[in-house]
Amino acid sequence: MDSNFYFLLIAASPDLRTFAVRFKHETKDFFDVSRYFIYLGYNGKNYRGWQVQPNGMTVQQAIEEALATLLRQPVPIVGAGRTDAGVHARLMVAHFDWAEPIADLGFLAEKLNRVLPKDIAIYRIVPVVAEAHARFDATSRTYKYYVTSRKDPFNHELVYRYPGRLDFEAMNRACAVLGDYIDFTSFSKLHTDVKTNNCRIQYAGWAREGDSWVFTIRADRFLRNMVRAIVGTLLEVGRGKLTIEGFRKVIEAKDRCRAGVSVPGNALFLVDITYPDALFRLPEAGASSRENPAEIF
Repeated sequence: MDSNFYFLLIAASPDLRTFAVRFKHETKDFFDVSRYFIYLGYNGKNYRGWQVQPNGMTVQQAIEEALATLLRQPVPIVGAGRTDAGVHARLMVAHFDWAEPIADLGFLAEKLNRVLPKDIAIYRIVPVVAEAHARFDATSRTYKYYVTSRKDPFNHELVYRYPGRLDFEAMNRACAVLGDYIDFTSFSKLHTDVKTNNCRIQYAGWAREGDSWVFTIRADRFLRNMVRAIVGTLLEVGRGKLTIEGFRKVIEAKDRCRAGVSVPGNALFLVDITYPDALFRLPEAGASSRENPAEIF
């Protein structure tokens, strides 16, 4: 089957976009295309989040438009997740397909950086096996949330200033509780389209970094608004308004109304995503297509 049919289907109408991407994924064996992972970062201040939205510019839209400008036809990308409006990513991964191998991926990354605005950076583009999927094949995602009590005119847009005293030892004891559960409905945005609210948290904890306290959490997947809701509830623990046992009861209630308020998104960063090494072992190469694509900083 001619792969140009796929790109023409996307170009024909915006309404066909979702159908076209699903059609391509389900019939990928009929297409002679190459798949690539894009490693990138962005400051989310000026965007309505990652995913394309009808009411404002998003990071996904900006990158797709840049790719279309350079490659001269629509190039849909699929991200590893969906960050909310104002949330940042030190590392995001997305995949795209192209009808033939791209000879100089470094040059394409450089050209994308010239076209894209200053608040989006392409770190690297790497070839992956045809069935690799940026979202479904990710084995872990790591977020960090920054809290400070110090007023700073230079980084106020990237941290959450909380002027009160917090008991971070109690907050870390509450973090240890998270590993005892998998259903995090209490921390999920209501009325989402996911099939399950189960997540396996691999690590969660607070640590001091300079003038800030940083909450780091790693899991196989996250729900919409989940990290911000967890942080907001942990702040209740730190203020002495919620006990460790009360924190458990919030999770067990599976009720968003029982959890704390969501903290602002401007202090939240997606910082890492991991994948199986097998995704980067291309048959024609006989070995990995990279030493470690996550080591890009």
